[in-house]
Amino acid sequence: MKSVLEVHILQNFAPSNLNRDDTGSPKDAVFGGVRRARISSQSLKRSMRQYFREQKLLEPEDLAVRTKRLSKELTDRLVVLGHAEDEATVKVIAALGGMGLKVDEAKTQYLLFLGEREIGKIADLIHLRWDDLIVTSGEGKKGKDAKKDAKAAIPADLGKQLRETLDGGRAVDVALFGRMLADLPERNADAAAQVAHALGTGKAEREFDFYTAVDDLKPDDTAGADMLGTVEFVSATYYRYANLDLEQLRANLQNDTGLLLRGVEAFLRACIYAAPTGKQNTFAAHNLPSFVGFTVRQNASPRNLANAFEAPVTGAGLIEKSLEKLAAEWAMQDQKFGQGGQTQFLATVKVPTLTGATEAANVEALIASTLSDVRSALGLADAAD
Repeated sequence: MKSVLEVHILQNFAPSNLNRDDTGSPKDAVFGGVRRARISSQSLKRSMRQYFREQKLLEPEDLAVRTKRLSKELTDRLVVLGHAEDEATVKVIAALGGMGLKVDEAKTQYLLFLGEREIGKIADLIHLRWDDLIVTSGEGKKGKDAKKDAKAAIPADLGKQLRETLDGGRAVDVALFGRMLADLPERNADAAAQVAHALGTGKAEREFDFYTAVDDLKPDDTAGADMLGTVEFVSATYYRYANLDLEQLRANLQNDTGLLLRGVEAFLRACIYAAPTGKQNTFAAHNLPSFVGFTVRQNASPRNLANAFEAPVTGAGLIEKSLEKLAAEWAMQDQKFGQGGQTQFLATVKVPTLTGATEAANVEALIASTLSDVRSALGLADAAD
């Protein structure tokens, strides 16, 4: 039976530029025929991954890194095992080439998202099969031909063993957000979590901050600024939505129940506290959510409530008005489609009636109640953390 955990958040950010586009402007999108402020899902997921690590919500071996510099990381580990750096670098490049991952100028061709355990296994395997790694120059060949030669340069069984190290490594962030390896599609990981772009509930009004800077050491008789420019910013109440397929997460974590529960707890905490950091030194818009709702449902379809804001919220009191519209959409969908489930919520403002929902006194109570619902949905009622 499919079990899904859903996250609904209303969060009002003061003037800020948390997530900007290629021109430096706050990201936006047209929804309901009206331009809205937007924070990309990629930005939200990165902030969550960083929060896992910074707050030590999970052990380092339960996390992954996204990098093009895998060869340097592997070389450093092999040096610790007693190998010379120059030779280790050559062997690492040969090993990665044998896996189908070409290295140019010490970087892979694209970002790899690998668990700590996966990286450790690759390093250990190179160490154990040191003499089997043959170095080829590959000169004069490019693209597919170069990759084909690199694969053929190491014993077939070693290449197979190296590729088999990429099993997700029970890394929680890989299990949550998935990965794609262009040259090793059989080693891709299906994401257990879907994270929507945060969307402003009202019309976006971009503004510009004109600033000047003065040279502190300039002569007293010299007037005027020594630097000037503009920074775009926006203020908005955002609706944030995410869902987590609990069964997919359990499968991605290779049925490690304890790690599953720690991963869900980390996910819940990051949903509440993590936020993108764009231009925060300028705006310091550290605004926590005004409403957080966690719903666990079984054998049900995910339910994004963004259509509550298809007609934009207007006027003063955006948070309360947004919550009223969210509650109305919640009640309508519950009445029309059913599949209610168990909902726990936390709010800092007055909340309209939410059918079947239970209010928590604080974050700790909210997370504890939600984890209890998760255990029940997964048949882990008696399982210890």
